[in-house]
Amino acid sequence: MINKDIRLGKGLGKIKFGLTRDEVEELLGEPEEVEESEEDDEFEHQAWNYWEDGYSLYFDKEDDYRLSCIETANREVQIWGERVFEMSKEQVQKLFEDNNITDVEEEEMETGETRISYEREMVDLYFDEDQLIAINFGVFIDDNLEVLWPEK
Repeated sequence: MINKDIRLGKGLGKIKFGLTRDEVEELLGEPEEVEESEEDDEFEHQAWNYWEDGYSLYFDKEDDYRLSCIETANREVQIWGERVFEMSKEQVQKLFEDNNITDVEEEEMETGETRISYEREMVDLYFDEDQLIAINFGVFIDDNLEVLWPEK
């Protein structure tokens, strides 16, 4: 289907942050499900779910519904050429360290999972026990909270 390389701050393969919904549909086809954000959500958005492929794509209203975040449970995705879903939590953290990303926060979720966050890199990794179950990553934001869209 698509190149499965996560490029932090940029996107997943050809799916780049900043794409419009029409551009994403051209690349991936129609989503299996479109979810609208709840009224009490902090950010109004649409989520396009491609359940079969293990992707959810988020389009924020405040960014003119451009793609700003991707969540994936697709076991074939790679970061820096490594299939992270096949790695332990410790191995994933070492991979980030090896790529000079060391500012990590770890939190136990109410649901029992562990979330590892690299805030500057806009990425959250969710583990159940030692098994990676989901990665959520978004477009980079600078210190003034300006969105840093990747070049098309």
